[in-house]
Amino acid sequence: MSAASIRPQESVPRPNPKVNVGGRAVTWVGANFWSRKGGPLMWRGIDPDLLHAELRVLKDHGLTMTRSFLYWPDAMPEPDRLDGEVLRRFETFLDLHTELGMQTVPTFIVGHMSGENWDPSWRAGRDLYADTWMVARQAWFAREVTRRFAEHPAVAGWLISNEMPIYGGAGQSAIVSSWAELMVQAVRAGGGTQPVSIGDGAWGIEVTGKDNGFSVRGLAQITDFVGPHVYPMETDVVRQHLKAAFICELASVGQRPVVLEEFGLTTDFASDENAAHYYRQVLHLTLLAGATGWIGWNNTDFDNLVEQDPYRHHPFELHFGLTRVDGSAKPQLLEMRDFAAVLEAVDLAGCQRRAAQTALVVPVYLETAEPLTVEEAERTYVFRCLEQAYLACREADMPPGMARERDGIADGYRLYLVPSVKALTAPTWLRLRDLARSGATIYASYGAGEVEFQRGPWWTASEEIFGVLHRLIYGLNDPVEEDVVELRFEQDLGPIDAGDVLRFRAAGGVNARTRMPVETVGAEVIARDQAGRVALTRHRLGKGAAILSAYPIEYFAAARGNANPDDSPRLYAALADVAGVERPVTVDDPAVLVDALVHESGRELVWLVSESAEERLVTPQLQDAATLVPLGGGDPVAEVRLPAYGVQVFELRPADHTVRVMTDGKA
Repeated sequence: MSAASIRPQESVPRPNPKVNVGGRAVTWVGANFWSRKGGPLMWRGIDPDLLHAELRVLKDHGLTMTRSFLYWPDAMPEPDRLDGEVLRRFETFLDLHTELGMQTVPTFIVGHMSGENWDPSWRAGRDLYADTWMVARQAWFAREVTRRFAEHPAVAGWLISNEMPIYGGAGQSAIVSSWAELMVQAVRAGGGTQPVSIGDGAWGIEVTGKDNGFSVRGLAQITDFVGPHVYPMETDVVRQHLKAAFICELASVGQRPVVLEEFGLTTDFASDENAAHYYRQVLHLTLLAGATGWIGWNNTDFDNLVEQDPYRHHPFELHFGLTRVDGSAKPQLLEMRDFAAVLEAVDLAGCQRRAAQTALVVPVYLETAEPLTVEEAERTYVFRCLEQAYLACREADMPPGMARERDGIADGYRLYLVPSVKALTAPTWLRLRDLARSGATIYASYGAGEVEFQRGPWWTASEEIFGVLHRLIYGLNDPVEEDVVELRFEQDLGPIDAGDVLRFRAAGGVNARTRMPVETVGAEVIARDQAGRVALTRHRLGKGAAILSAYPIEYFAAARGNANPDDSPRLYAALADVAGVERPVTVDDPAVLVDALVHESGRELVWLVSESAEERLVTPQLQDAATLVPLGGGDPVAEVRLPAYGVQVFELRPADHTVRVMTDGKA
């Protein structure tokens, strides 16, 4: 696309589509459910009174639905027979949901559960995706169960499997997608009109960089929502808290509603206090990242099942519950209760995310098998650098949109970030050049990747775009030997003044802990490192500019623990200022994140989320004499006090705000 055909810079919507049931947008807040009588073996003999009590405690804490599981060996003991008693017990379970005003999403192929795979005896090792007889048996199972329960008012949707990549293994994308399509068709053939998805965990290449055959893009064409399963293990608290949010952003590639289908923790791995912090962070941050459904793992602890697999050999699985084995609420359930109350107060069905003026460029190398690329190393590198840039954007109070190279880099953003990049395709570099000429600001930081294979920048037109010449030596890199890299500013850059110094701890492997030696041929030097070498440049290009960092500062942080926040948010905030990115509410503390939802009535709801283990007192900076009022009403606030990992929600009111009369529950 030529520069002349690019529209003026605006904002780009960040949609958060909702699951649609019967023509109505719904928000799912619930729990994955096994009764503490039996766990996965619960259908061998249910206790209706206990089931009622287990569901009741969820209902009393604001949860409105469950995800349920038809344990496959019990539900289908023979390849052409369903167990009638199991299905009658499941119907009782559905009736209890209806009695309590709740719904459930049944899951068919289970399959994998809590650290063990559970085969029906008749499978005999057959391939679940490619063996036509085996696929037919699965489809028959889904169709017949759907036929029996499709009209039941308790059924909110359907899931084909539980973490099928663990149970059936990875497969070829074409074969896996064909299997999935046949399974969805079976649900429709059984009369199921409710939303349907796969239950695979959304671990496909577009989200993780690892090709397991379950393409998020591909499966989105035949399903109604995407369901990430996220259980991060990190070395940095900010990455830990924002991991699920970043996954939700990537999972939106299919342009389907994103439901956080599984998330949670075992309290064998976290104290009650820290479990509550984690739930609070994941719930609110994924909401702001576009998720519109949340199903915690899981409803109860299982201390009474220590002799039963999988709890015998995976004892930490005993304590993922929202309730203890006596039915009392754990702190996680209280967090879900409070979150559900916030969703009701803001009327999520009527909310959209604030549009983005900043874009993270997602390289095609994350999500396609380009020829002669090193899958694990290259894609993992891309994921980690993008994630770190995402964190820095959030810490700079400018939540970004995702500009995917595979889709063609969209225009409409004011700032495009290409963090620690080794490779973009040649046309994309020229596209970025044209976007800069039309008025955008392009920022790229150098990255060499983590492998030796063709180590060096897969860039083109660098001189034209960035106004620099590199001084690389073929086959070698320029290692960063300093423990800390200093960017000493020679010119102002937005709020960063000449004379200021930003510091970044160097980290990473021998191939990636490197810099790009450059000399300017048209660019101006903004900052040099402590040795006087060019570190940051700006090249004025048409109506915009291209800014280059010679150091992979995002990779440095991604490669080490306890990295966040570093000085990246200061640099990103300066880039936002230079690009004219509007940030209606900001705080000076990078440990406090700011984001917003906009209601169809015109109300703007603002979140302040602390990433600090200590209490924080911040003074929000507001544009145009606006004010912040606590959600639910009250006096405008000048300062906000946030407890450890706390969240507060406000309404942003413009200076000319007038009180509006409420009609039918809406302003």
